[in-house]
Amino acid sequence: MPALPAATDRAVTLLREFGAQSIAHPGGTLLTHLERVQARLGRWKARPALQLAGLCHAFYGTDGFPTALMPLERRSDLEAVIGAEAEAVVYLYASCDRKATYPALHQADACFHDRFTGRSSVPTPQARRDLTELSAANELDLATVDTAFRDQHGSDLLALFTRLQDLLSADAWRECRTVLAAPAGR
Repeated sequence: MPALPAATDRAVTLLREFGAQSIAHPGGTLLTHLERVQARLGRWKARPALQLAGLCHAFYGTDGFPTALMPLERRSDLEAVIGAEAEAVVYLYASCDRKATYPALHQADACFHDRFTGRSSVPTPQARRDLTELSAANELDLATVDTAFRDQHGSDLLALFTRLQDLLSADAWRECRTVLAAPAGR
């Protein structure tokens, strides 16, 4: 696993090469969003690979943000920068068909649906935790910087993360309750 500061610097350089600093995103640019997600995971004491995945989670686009910075055929390029473990989490997050996966993700034998391949599989417990923690960090960033997003989606997200709370770190679950249960127009 590459050292976190050095890998972070290399990942930010790669994000800039692919224009993340020029793509509009709630709260600024895609790059600022990705940096905030990584920082949130750091505050939650996530392991370095998950923090790097948080910084790079939009490289292949996501179910909620379809703009891809890099085609899937170049996964090895991202892996060379952030390591295999972090890249695997990035792929997991990017490939998640949320509508098909999230409803049962709290169940140990739940199927994960890959939106790129159309295949289903049962993720490992660690993969389920990583997907849930990264999802929470991403959604909480959006809810924090965009009150209209929080007002529109906060209660559904709180219900989702309540169902998934056993997969979340204590810090992540605490922040989900604090941010997503906030009154509208806070």
